[in-house]
Amino acid sequence: MPGTVLLLAASPVGRGCLVDAASVLPVLAAVPPAVLSGTDTANVVELADPLEPQAVLTRLRAAAAAPGPLTVYVAGQLQLDRRQRLPHLALARTTPSTVRYTALPWHWIREELRLRPSGATTLLLDLHADHETWQWLRTSPLDSGRNNAVYGRVAPPPARRAVAVPSYMRGVATILRSGHRPPPDELHQQALARAAADAPGSGAVTGADLVLTAPGPVAGDPHAVIAAAVRSGRHGDADAFAARHERAAAHAHGPASEDALHWAEVRADLAMFAGDPVRSCRSWLTVAEARLGAGQLPQAPAVEAAVDRAHHQWGRIRDAGPARELGAALAALRGRVPGRREGALDHVQRELSRLQTQG
Repeated sequence: MPGTVLLLAASPVGRGCLVDAASVLPVLAAVPPAVLSGTDTANVVELADPLEPQAVLTRLRAAAAAPGPLTVYVAGQLQLDRRQRLPHLALARTTPSTVRYTALPWHWIREELRLRPSGATTLLLDLHADHETWQWLRTSPLDSGRNNAVYGRVAPPPARRAVAVPSYMRGVATILRSGHRPPPDELHQQALARAAADAPGSGAVTGADLVLTAPGPVAGDPHAVIAAAVRSGRHGDADAFAARHERAAAHAHGPASEDALHWAEVRADLAMFAGDPVRSCRSWLTVAEARLGAGQLPQAPAVEAAVDRAHHQWGRIRDAGPARELGAALAALRGRVPGRREGALDHVQRELSRLQTQG
């Protein structure tokens, strides 16, 4: 099965730039796609200093939907949005005051990759953090998803007025240009050793860096069982298996617990994979209401994600009756959770008006 590779290098233009992220892309692009992926053949998508977070999300979503192994290489810098204080990957137009609207929320990466098969996704990261984000990372782990293998480093802010280079990612690329791709953990250790040899202050790996080493889930993880059922078209079996885990989590921790809501979200995605947008939309609406009912803020990433996914699935419903019913619920929810995409509530209201004229 062919692999998929996503190469993403991003940093702000101008004074806010901490790292020359795009400088590593020519070296990575010189590596044969099969070596980048570790498969016989691979498709490569390259994003160099993208401007819009929605454009990155579209490419990420397409890569996540590919059935084979996925390797994501990310070089760039992390910044916190001032409203929710959550990490974002800064893009070309990002400034400290516009992070929420011009940068890629890190949790979007986690959300898009979370239902991929166990062991099928590897992230290699070379990130630099500004001072505020570095302080946040001292008490908050960078969550890249429980199903993914994650290797790399996060570096503290470089010296004043200095622009670092992605030495870790450059080390990865140099190793891969030999034509051999060692296992990810070996590649990681070799890249760390190469980057540590660089001149201090230039982006070299130092003892101050946060080193990321997460080999991914162990065999037998229930998400792997579900993913295998989906791949073989056994959607009913996948949902039944997830439903058992949801009931067990609700019994053990309560129906509004994170464990129970996680499995409710898995079931909402499974309905999407099964081609049932009505059930998927209804499930996402239920999850969003449960999170709000549990006291989570309308701006919380999990709440916004649930409403956005309900909105997306609602747009795929072709039967006017369920579309009107769920559209009314979605409009009420959009009034509380407008999300990041401008005009989302207006879109629901316009579509509802159109549906009403259909009788």
